[in-house]
Amino acid sequence: MTTNLEIKPDIKLSVKQTFGIESEMEVEAFSKKSEFVPEIDKDYKFDRDTTLAILSGFLYNKKVIVHGYHGTGKSTHITQVAARLNWPCVRINLDSHVSRIDLIGKDAIVIKDGKQITEFKEGILPWSFQNPIALVFDEYDAGRSDVMFVLQRILESDGFFTLLDKNKVVRQNKYFRLFATANTIGLGDTTGLYSGTNQINQAQMDRWEIVTSLNYLSLEKEMEIILAKNKNLNNAKGKEKIANMIKVAALTRKGFIGGDISTVMSPRTVLNWASNSEIFLDTGYAFRVTFLNKCDEAEKSIISEYYQRCFGEDLPESMVNIQI
Repeated sequence: MTTNLEIKPDIKLSVKQTFGIESEMEVEAFSKKSEFVPEIDKDYKFDRDTTLAILSGFLYNKKVIVHGYHGTGKSTHITQVAARLNWPCVRINLDSHVSRIDLIGKDAIVIKDGKQITEFKEGILPWSFQNPIALVFDEYDAGRSDVMFVLQRILESDGFFTLLDKNKVVRQNKYFRLFATANTIGLGDTTGLYSGTNQINQAQMDRWEIVTSLNYLSLEKEMEIILAKNKNLNNAKGKEKIANMIKVAALTRKGFIGGDISTVMSPRTVLNWASNSEIFLDTGYAFRVTFLNKCDEAEKSIISEYYQRCFGEDLPESMVNIQI
């Protein structure tokens, strides 16, 4: 991957005008968009506290970690801030397949002057470190131990990163920024909701300078988002239907947190449900193909009860059991 090492923020944006948040803060931004800048979602709604924490990361070069339940939009929040700043942004999901070699780089055979030679190819981490990139680690608390020790070197880098594999020290770009998202906050999964997450060394957690929590949206804010994407539902009947959809989602979230069910409706799922209800002209059928078919068979009766409580009608038995 390549990008222009010389680009840098050259304008300042008002936080109030750009993000609709009451703040006198101004933040540096790029006037031109590069290939690594995320696309803007014009209908995105920003949470004030989370947005200010992320903006502080961009403005003051603070390392920011956002934690909360899955489906709350942690990663999207960071990328949508980056999109409005035209700040190049790269996301890495720290699943079990991401290894130290993937991050650092490795020797590779290349052809030069008609001859095969071995050359070290830098991985995503040193490349990002040397460029004006906002690097986002998703599922930070699920990273492998060998990966986490590599990341600790970045967190305590103080402007330099040593490539031990190459006996080389690289200098941090002035506009490199580091973010992460996590379901837990470094103490491991104490609830049983997130198997696969790990405890994070507290010395490493101390190096994250800003920690913010993002929870599910209020009914009113979630409705704003869904109406923005489904403008034909912006009427009394449509608003009533969407409010009931969000209430179903809220019950799944409460049930998930309480350990009653293992699948939860995120705001994205509600968006898909609303969209599908317009396609099929059937709210119940849209609910099944959007969410219910993803759920454990043993939990479908509980989730069907959530639907009944919010819409005042039962899902037909065939709707619960039939698979497309």
